[in-house]
Amino acid sequence: MKTTILLFHPHMDQSRVNKALAEAAKKAGFEVRDMYALYPDLKIDVPKERQILENTDRIVFQFPVYWYSSPALVKQYEDDVFTGNWAYNGGKALLDHEWLLAVTPGADKDAYAKDGRVHYTMPSLLRPYQATSILIKTKFMTPFISYNASNMSDAELAQRAQAYVEYLQQPKLQLAERYGDSEK
Repeated sequence: MKTTILLFHPHMDQSRVNKALAEAAKKAGFEVRDMYALYPDLKIDVPKERQILENTDRIVFQFPVYWYSSPALVKQYEDDVFTGNWAYNGGKALLDHEWLLAVTPGADKDAYAKDGRVHYTMPSLLRPYQATSILIKTKFMTPFISYNASNMSDAELAQRAQAYVEYLQQPKLQLAERYGDSEK
């Protein structure tokens, strides 16, 4: 199974967690594409990106969670690449591809409980991606969530990077429940 990781971090020079996850994935042999380095002007080479997506089995969007959402280039990528007649409205370019989110919220998991300070779970905040997955006909896999990115110790970070690689190496990932709060 070919896995391609699209890394969306606008400040990789300041990243600890996303950098460690990406480096561990690269070291394990996965293709990691630093999207902000490739498209610093936010002008995406749509034909190239479509070809890359068509030629991979598992698409991973890896990004930090900013303001309960993604960095701007993720949205720009969706707007430009996942257009009608290619990914939906008759287009089936991504039919049955696996789509996985690997996200790094800064706060700990307790903050993302219904009774926590955010009042929403991370899976609830990721619902728009599940809806998009249905539209573009991908298989939305259980997200890989690395909580507490702002305060993770070096030992925790090393463990998390290893867990990421092990998760990516699984030949069969679990589908995320459409309306459940399943998470990895």
